[in-house]
This record gives sequence, structure tokens and C-alpha cells, in this order.
Amino acid sequence: MTIEEKLQHFYDTSVAEAQTEAENTLEAHKKSLEEMLEKHKESRKMDAEAQIKAETENATREVNKALSAEQLTLRRDWTAKQNELRNELFVEVKNHLEDFMESPEYQDYLCTRIQKAREFAGNDEIFIYLSAEDTALQRSIVAKTGFTVEISDEPFMGGIKATIPAKNILIDNSFAANLAAMHKEFKFDGGLNHE
Repeated sequence: MTIEEKLQHFYDTSVAEAQTEAENTLEAHKKSLEEMLEKHKESRKMDAEAQIKAETENATREVNKALSAEQLTLRRDWTAKQNELRNELFVEVKNHLEDFMESPEYQDYLCTRIQKAREFAGNDEIFIYLSAEDTALQRSIVAKTGFTVEISDEPFMGGIKATIPAKNILIDNSFAANLAAMHKEFKFDGGLNHE
């Protein structure tokens, strides 16, 4: 082999080795870039998923906040309407009581209540009071029951009150007290007894 052939052979071998080495380096670099690209894609995907999750949670919170505010408004409106209807109902009940107090049955009612109070007292002393509104009925009630009744200093809208001093008992069958108790206990989900 001549020097020129040797040089040519050396050149060809060097070029082939350089080309192989360049291809290997290029392939390794390409592979490295592909791995970096995949890592970048995965990172961006995770960032996007985290952002979507955060935005979804934020939207859910905002919806829940708006829903809570609306529920609160509805509850307030509902409570206000219930109070309005309750007041209207008890105005109507009071009107019916006033009509009842004008009827002859009212005197019978008072006599029955007085009799029951006397039976409850037994042999103990009892004081029975009519409301100031019933002053005109005092004589006829005394005549029907045969028992002295007094007029109370404070009006209580009808009915009777009685005291048994020996037992320290107050019997309150006044319309005002009963109406106030009913108004306090009344519920729209079934009246007084959840019927």
C-alpha cells in the first residue's frame, strides 16, 4: 500500500468514525431533547390540570356562596311571610273571640269555668275575677253561679282568673294569656301539636 492509499484509507476511516460519532452524538442529543420535550409536556399538563382543579374549586365555592346567600334570603322572606300570616291569623282569632264574648254562650262558658275552679279549690278559699271588659256580666254571673266574683284591676280580654291563697295557686283561664301562649307556640308545620 502506498502512502496515498494509506492516507486515503486513514481519511476514509477517520471520516467514517467521525460520521458514526456525529450520528451517535446527534442521536443522543435528539433522544435527550425528546425526553426534555416529554418532561416539559408532562409538566405543562400537570400545571394545566392543577389550574383547572383550582378554577373548578373556586367556581364551586362561588356557586356555593351565591347559593347560601340566596337560601338565606329565601329563609328571611319565608320567616317574614310566616310572621305576617301568623299575625293575620291571630287577629282573626281575636275577632272571633270578641264575637264569642258578645254571644249568650260566653256567659255559659264563664259559669262553667267558675264551677271548675271552685271544684279544684275544694274546701279552700278561692277568689274569682272577671276581666274589666265583663263588668256588665258580673251580676248575671253571680246570679247563675251563686258565687261572688270580682272585677280585676287589669283587663285580660275575657275569661276568668282565680287565686287560691292557701295553696298559692293562680288559675289563669283568661283569653289574653291563652291567646299569647297559642301565638308563641304556633308553628306552620302542624299548628300547636304538629298535626
